[in-house]
Amino acid sequence: MTHRLEAILLFYKPFFLWSMGINILIVIFTPHVLPSIITKLLLTFFVWFLVRETNAKRKLIFYKNLGVSTWRLFSTLFVIDMVITISFLLLIKAFI
Repeated sequence: MTHRLEAILLFYKPFFLWSMGINILIVIFTPHVLPSIITKLLLTFFVWFLVRETNAKRKLIFYKNLGVSTWRLFSTLFVIDMVITISFLLLIKAFI
């Protein structure tokens, strides 16, 4: 279980900076939770499509060998990203 989570976090690592950049843009334009959830969901679908249609598809074989399906990988990424996004929004709202 922990190896799978570590592998999922390893997959999320290159997307983390992009996610934080999107979080900053969300705070600037609409610092509300629902629009940020919808934005992040659409971006997760975009990343899924990008990985699936490019050479990055080969990375998914590693996760399938670990027993992590593509659906589980991206849904876990979405949940992790939502936890980070909502905590970031709440933290920023507390100080603004």
